[in-house]
Amino acid sequence: MALNRYTGMETNMPQSFSSMLDRFFNESVNSKGLSSFTPHVDACETANSYEIEVALPGIKKEDINIDFQEGRLSISGERKFERSEGDGKRYQMLETQYGTFNRSFYLPDNVNPDKIKARMENGMLLVTVPKDEQKTMKRQISITSEAEEQQTKTIKQKQAKTADNGKAVEA
Repeated sequence: MALNRYTGMETNMPQSFSSMLDRFFNESVNSKGLSSFTPHVDACETANSYEIEVALPGIKKEDINIDFQEGRLSISGERKFERSEGDGKRYQMLETQYGTFNRSFYLPDNVNPDKIKARMENGMLLVTVPKDEQKTMKRQISITSEAEEQQTKTIKQKQAKTADNGKAVEA
């Protein structure tokens, strides 16, 4: 028995208009060939980091590049279609998407790019982008008056003079 692709002209029409539209759009999207595809992504924020999970089944970690520049995290790579010549296979249907991909994410300025980590496990790429603790830490801002600012400025100037000549300055 040969597998035949559904063209929409067969006598067994889809059960609903919605399923007919789903098939139409899936077939038109999958007919792009082997040029590119878009992997599925789940992204979330935790108290300490941003986590991006990318579905990349069948892709080796050596075929993936991760870059961070000017607040933009880019994940790119390629899923290669490897067909052996003379293997005797004649594909009746090919729904898996192959080719290059590129996904980019703009992150807020409170991230620490030096501690970004990526891990590949069971076809899932998990990228963890930690938040910079100094930028996310809550701070209490005290309110001062003009007189208090002048007094603080005077004390700092006296301390600077003391440090310069090594002698104590009397007020």
